[in-house]
Amino acid sequence: MGTPVTAVADGTNKLAWMLEDLTVPGVRFAVLLSEDGLRIAHSGQISVDNAERFAAAASGLRSLGKALGEFAGAANSVRQNMTEYDHGMIFITAAGEGALIGVSTTPDVDVSLIAHRMNELAARVGRELGALPRHR
Repeated sequence: MGTPVTAVADGTNKLAWMLEDLTVPGVRFAVLLSEDGLRIAHSGQISVDNAERFAAAASGLRSLGKALGEFAGAANSVRQNMTEYDHGMIFITAAGEGALIGVSTTPDVDVSLIAHRMNELAARVGRELGALPRHR
């Protein structure tokens, strides 16, 4: 896809520092991923293997959100997905061209704080990833 995937194809977690702003009460972990489901970086209480599985699933959920967009009025893109479960929530937000941020939280998290932090971070991540050199 875009720059994010090619910029971190070495499989390291060098960009995890970008997710530090999401270290707030109630956040279990955060994953920076490409739109096509590849993990770019992760932070918090999640292993590399689970971060990769989360990235793949989050990408799929994002695609479902796009498919439902026509039922939300004149929507042409998904701004944020939020799914609530018995024991927590999953948030997914676009973060620049070809990248997404996914966050897992506990059920008692401050939803407005998480959404606000994710939107701020998404703007910064988009700028950072856009400035990274491309590798082929």
